[in-house]
Amino acid sequence: MHRPPLEVADLIRAAGQKFIERSRPWVTRQHLKVLAAIERCRTAALGGHLDECSRCGHRVISYNSCRDRHCPKCQANARQRWIEARRQQLLPTRYVHVVFTLPHRLAPLALQNKKVIYDLLFRTCAETLLEVARSSKHLAAEIGFFSVLHTWSQKLEHHPHVHCVVPAGGLSPDHQRWIPSRYRFFLPVKVLRRLFRGKFVDALKRAFADGQLGFYGDLKPLAEAKAFASFLRPLFRQDWVVYCKPPFGGPEYVLHYLGTYTHRVAISNHRLVSLVGDQVTFRWRDSAHANQQRLLTLSVEEFLRRFLLHVLPRGFVRIRHFGFLAHRCRARLLPLCFYLLKSTTGSALPQTPTPGNSEVPSTTPASTSPWTCPQCGGPMIILQRLTAAQIALRSPPLSIPRAS
Repeated sequence: MHRPPLEVADLIRAAGQKFIERSRPWVTRQHLKVLAAIERCRTAALGGHLDECSRCGHRVISYNSCRDRHCPKCQANARQRWIEARRQQLLPTRYVHVVFTLPHRLAPLALQNKKVIYDLLFRTCAETLLEVARSSKHLAAEIGFFSVLHTWSQKLEHHPHVHCVVPAGGLSPDHQRWIPSRYRFFLPVKVLRRLFRGKFVDALKRAFADGQLGFYGDLKPLAEAKAFASFLRPLFRQDWVVYCKPPFGGPEYVLHYLGTYTHRVAISNHRLVSLVGDQVTFRWRDSAHANQQRLLTLSVEEFLRRFLLHVLPRGFVRIRHFGFLAHRCRARLLPLCFYLLKSTTGSALPQTPTPGNSEVPSTTPASTSPWTCPQCGGPMIILQRLTAAQIALRSPPLSIPRAS
């Protein structure tokens, strides 16, 4: 893939310092760390390595990545490693995509209490899916799935929602058979909506009672119990958004499907169109009008403000596993799922993870660069690791005009 003509790093270099000075009241040390990492990513400031093509011998110096999870340039390799690690955990069955979205009314509260609210969102989504699937009125099975948190809309506004990818079926309560879902139906959306709403609001009330929520700025009045209860009351007057796609393709299709959700950041460099003066233009997809591509222009400072809305709390895990895919159950129950599916469908049994080794080791040698040769496309071998100072010493000298 060709390097895009404009990157988020370019916007930070153009207006980052001015933005930081004007945003001192709310910019945190973590925000500054993210901006600095993206600005320095794949530049000489982070050092690099000398690579040589194993086919044609072409040599080139490659700069190191920052590896920050908010960086648009660092997610492709992380996503590929994550997908490969889970290739053997995908069951030979159809999958379902379910999305749980927080109401817009709760977005300001979530911004001020990211860790608490996002944890509640993960937990209540999981409890909702597991409870409805376990009910004898619906699937009557124990399911397993993984969930991914996204916090943005196409316009970079704050829009917390969780994507859940679920095998279309589950284990019977006695673990003796695999129960598949109906062909075009997984779980009733209306039931999921109501249960999710009830569980989340109850969990939010408990968090308030336990003093886990902070209220600042315009939300300060909500620190009073009566005001908070009044704030929550309208949430029951609307349907919460839960989207459930009909069951789709098998494991190989899911591998490609996952890549669009697991390590996505708020905006990719390829969506940036232009930077003119202090105005940046980017593409966004209008889901209300058949996903038409549209352009949005913002000031660079407003763009950076929206971008930083989606910085996650330090150490926060944004991809989580539940049900029979939970870490404490996976080594025991996942091989059973493979076995029961094989017995049901007669399909070949893929190699399954063994206890204590549920991750699939990478097949790429440590000395192999993830890049391919720009001359012949062959694999690049890392010959030497270089510090920033060593790269500066290897740089060609500046041409100095001779005195006449």
